[in-house]
Amino acid sequence: MMIDRRPALSSLTQASASRDQNLGDLPVWKLEDLYPGQTSSEFLGAVEKAGADALAFETKWKGKLAASLETVGEGSLAEALREMEALEDLLGRIASYAGLTYYSDMTNPANGKFFGDIQAKLTDMSSRHLFFPLELNRLPDDAVDAAMDRDQALGHFRPWIVDLRKDKPFQLDDRIEQLFLEKSQTGAAAFNRLFDETLASLRFKVGEDEMPLEPTLTLLQDADPAKRKLAAEALSKTFKDNIRIFTLVTNTLAKDKDISDRWRGFEDIADSRHLANRVEREVVDALAEAVREAYPRLSHRYYKMKAKWLGMDQMNFWDRNAPLAETPDRLISWDEAKDMVLSAYGGFAPEMAEIAGRFFEGGWIDAPARPGKAPGAFAHPTVPSAHPYVLVNYLGKPRDVMTLAHELGHGVHQVLAGGQGALMCQTPLTLAETASVFGEMLTFRALLDKTTDKRERKAMLAQKVEDMINTVVRQIAFYQFERKIHTARKEGELTAEKIGELWLSVQQESLGPAIKISEGYENWWAYIPHFIHSPFYVYAYAFGDCLVNSLYAVYQNADQGFQDKCFELLKAGGTKHHSELLAPFGLDATDPSFWAKGLSMIEGLIDELEALDKAA
Repeated sequence: MMIDRRPALSSLTQASASRDQNLGDLPVWKLEDLYPGQTSSEFLGAVEKAGADALAFETKWKGKLAASLETVGEGSLAEALREMEALEDLLGRIASYAGLTYYSDMTNPANGKFFGDIQAKLTDMSSRHLFFPLELNRLPDDAVDAAMDRDQALGHFRPWIVDLRKDKPFQLDDRIEQLFLEKSQTGAAAFNRLFDETLASLRFKVGEDEMPLEPTLTLLQDADPAKRKLAAEALSKTFKDNIRIFTLVTNTLAKDKDISDRWRGFEDIADSRHLANRVEREVVDALAEAVREAYPRLSHRYYKMKAKWLGMDQMNFWDRNAPLAETPDRLISWDEAKDMVLSAYGGFAPEMAEIAGRFFEGGWIDAPARPGKAPGAFAHPTVPSAHPYVLVNYLGKPRDVMTLAHELGHGVHQVLAGGQGALMCQTPLTLAETASVFGEMLTFRALLDKTTDKRERKAMLAQKVEDMINTVVRQIAFYQFERKIHTARKEGELTAEKIGELWLSVQQESLGPAIKISEGYENWWAYIPHFIHSPFYVYAYAFGDCLVNSLYAVYQNADQGFQDKCFELLKAGGTKHHSELLAPFGLDATDPSFWAKGLSMIEGLIDELEALDKAA
């Protein structure tokens, strides 16, 4: 995720180039906080040190972990874990720099080479300490538990060690694990890169203009139906023209995952994701089923209302995110967006606003939409010894403000969890969306409370409902699509036509009769990066949204102290299971009624919209 050290990509030069007369000065991130440059002595020295440290770690500890259990202090397992943690931080810092450079401009060949070369070196280094979790998991649990009870320094790592044990049934022989790791460079990682670079290089001809993906997708939110149609046609044409590549990538990665799952002994196609997320299959199944059952009460019901508002019996698929007539037609400047988000965060907790403010003041955000830059948005945690970075493609739409609030929520979460150290700071995906979705909700509620005009209020509520449908309904539909793809792939390679059929089947079911699914939409699965980078990741969004809806309901009725509980949840990182973290709020994700609570908030907003509509 990074760039080469051309002057154009330095913070000062880029900042001056990112002035938009409508949006103001859009910030770009300062990657110098990680390393001064690709050829700097600091970066080259770090790569050299990482290689030497990885070799030294392997030499010192491989085959000796059993003996380390008998020792406290020098030569102990606690010492090994501290060294492992330091090595992970160093490797992660190097990887973050390379990655952020690459995602700054994925069409620059120099960036691609730099990213690829660093990935190869890091994979080689990581293979040096691959033995550590495998060897540790072969030690008797009771012996490790006794050592943790005896040695306070080792006890510090208890959450990581206990969590590691969940991988035991699926771990393979050391040499096979090493082969899987090293072959990933020419397997999954290579096809991920092919997808990213292909997507970044695509141009979409809208009228006389050729533009990258992000601005083209943004036109689907334009007030002019003709522009929305032109954008949709451009997207459909370019996806179709490149569908062979996307079909190849999808088939290859689905097969790659099938091979890995089979070797490791996973029963269900999504079990490896559930394990990584530290969530039970039954919990995810309950979520997916609850959302599917709610389709008629949520998306079907809402889109029927929206079609009426737009004066249509049926909306075209490109009208789904069209603004209502009541939506104010103006761009929101960067400074306005900043004030909106920080004010909302500060209303909840000054500390939350203070941490989010660092992103604006410290050069931790890359905001301008530009050719070659990664589409969409993300928050990159980097490592605890550094600070996170946020990427958005800011175009001044209300949804862009919500995206900013969302990603900054991730950023705040990452800063708070960083205190757990490199081994325990990573939050499982199911809880990783907590702060982001909560930050979004805070921003929305703060703006809604200030809106007294009924027409504007209706537009805001409608947009929030659409965002929640996109987060809950659409992501569960994505999850069902992935399940169909990976199941079908077991029987043989899938044609683009077959993938399109599976895509349309879940879209029709989730969107309902008020949306007309016409020719051209069958290939829109092609640009969704989550299918490529993180199979089955998508349900985490629905999980997070429903969780936060339930959490927000508690917040609305909470006594003093809710904020403190919330910060404790965020600071926990990967040290606690979701059941432990939600218990202080009286919430339990294993209870089927939990999901009903979350979905009822969306229904309540649709109820409010209906009431406003009738009163008009």
